[in-house]
Amino acid sequence: MNTLLRSLLCIGLLASCTLAQAFGLDDLSKQLGEPAVIKGPFIQEKHLRALPQPLVSKGQFVLARDHGLLWLLQTPLKQDYRLNAQGIARRDPSGWQMLPGKSAGAEQNRLFFAVLQGDSSGLQRDFELSLQGDARHWQLRLTPRSLLLKQVFRQIDIEGGRYVERIQLLETQGDSTVLRMPSSSSASLTDTERRDFAE
Repeated sequence: MNTLLRSLLCIGLLASCTLAQAFGLDDLSKQLGEPAVIKGPFIQEKHLRALPQPLVSKGQFVLARDHGLLWLLQTPLKQDYRLNAQGIARRDPSGWQMLPGKSAGAEQNRLFFAVLQGDSSGLQRDFELSLQGDARHWQLRLTPRSLLLKQVFRQIDIEGGRYVERIQLLETQGDSTVLRMPSSSSASLTDTERRDFAE
């Protein structure tokens, strides 16, 4: 569950970044924050020190600026998650069920929505931001400032062009997660997606 929270945080940070600095943070913010809805496939690799091979999961995501995030795992198991202002919910046969909040998850959720709502103050307080590159190929490094985030992450590295393409989370304990979004695009919500956000 912690890996999911970290991935959701990073997608939120990057897909709707509203930060502030020749290609600078303002430019990146405008570029990434322009689409109201972004969709695409994701491939997530979790590298654990204790395992020789990474744990790989695949699925689809839907990020809607005004609604939240749908994170739809397809392999190795099918499981749907939704992140919005109320928190994180998981779908079961009876519908969406809210997951109990934990302090780290609540903090990550707060940061995620600070970005979605255009409030860069939370990000700038909790991360040192370093941007290189141009609009076609850029790299952004987030180095945690807050004690809570320093306990989880050593740094977060993001790469992209028009959209975010790759996120690497380096954890303080030596594990890491690589999240690739190879073909994201701007799109409209389907009726099913609207219902998923509304329930």
